[in-house]
Amino acid sequence: MLKRTLYSLAIVALIAGCSSGTKLNDTPVVDSTGGTGQGSGSGGAASGVAPVTIDPNAQNAAGPVGVARIVYFDYDSYTVKPDYQAVIDGHARFLKANAQRRISIEGHTDERGGREYNLALGQKRSEAVRRALTLLGVNDNQIEAVSFGKEKPAAQGSGESVWAQNRRAEITYR
Repeated sequence: MLKRTLYSLAIVALIAGCSSGTKLNDTPVVDSTGGTGQGSGSGGAASGVAPVTIDPNAQNAAGPVGVARIVYFDYDSYTVKPDYQAVIDGHARFLKANAQRRISIEGHTDERGGREYNLALGQKRSEAVRRALTLLGVNDNQIEAVSFGKEKPAAQGSGESVWAQNRRAEITYR
């Protein structure tokens, strides 16, 4: 009996130790009024992105010209920040004007956290960008959302400046 109780307590402690404060089921998309479905943490990369005016006909093999293809996220978050609304808008306009084009959104995380958690967080990041695009009228059949977790870092090393570069979703045109 004591052995079973100790075993049960060890499992509970293991599960509690692996938990995170991130609510992976909240909707992290910024609405058109600028509100969010979830608060964002501090830190991050490339804030203050300037609005972009796009000609939907201006394109190359990689998609719209003059539009960034990376959305960065705060630590332990998958909320699309208002700083990246112009990026999302630019891709949405391009994809709606070019219904034959397809994209892949690749979710990434920094090196902190376990493999499974980072894969789930990377998927939530790619799905958040996908949801933002579909809310702007992009056909869901044009978008594939995948996660690489921490497996494909943009920058090597450790420290906040490196980690911030790795917390991202990349848009790739196919």
